[in-house]
Amino acid sequence: MASRALILITMAMTMLGTALAASHTVGAPDGSWDLQTNYSQWVSRIRFTTGDELRFQYSAAMHSVVEVSKTGYDSYNGSSPIATFPTGNDVVLLATIGTRYFICGVSRHCDAGMKVEVNIKSKEVRTVKWCRRTGNQRCCQSETALSSAMSTGVDQSTVVRLGLIVVAAGVTLFF
Repeated sequence: MASRALILITMAMTMLGTALAASHTVGAPDGSWDLQTNYSQWVSRIRFTTGDELRFQYSAAMHSVVEVSKTGYDSYNGSSPIATFPTGNDVVLLATIGTRYFICGVSRHCDAGMKVEVNIKSKEVRTVKWCRRTGNQRCCQSETALSSAMSTGVDQSTVVRLGLIVVAAGVTLFF
């Protein structure tokens, strides 16, 4: 029985983490992976966290995506790529904390501004506590929430409640 509960709790926490991960289409909402988008401005509006993903959408006949080192990024040089993404609908998982660098692999496109530097932070956990008074009694509750969820437009309390409901339902079924 204890192993079933542990499996259920693990699944609920995995679902919670997945629900709070964000998918960022590079350049959206005003652009995409193209020569017109200002990627410095685009990046400045987003907080990237571990578990998020980048979506590069573009014409594969006109562009590509190359992940490079900081040196390659600064020198507009994709000759020693870390990874190459040529499909036109590429998804890159941001699994670890740190900075990643992407450029267009087509000649002179990087020089023209098709490059993006993404700084990935950890998901910060915080506890939210609220109290309400009913007559002479004061009732307080608290929830643990991932602070990065707010930047993705996800209602944290709803996701946390759903996760807790799944755990409670599973515990009720198994015990």
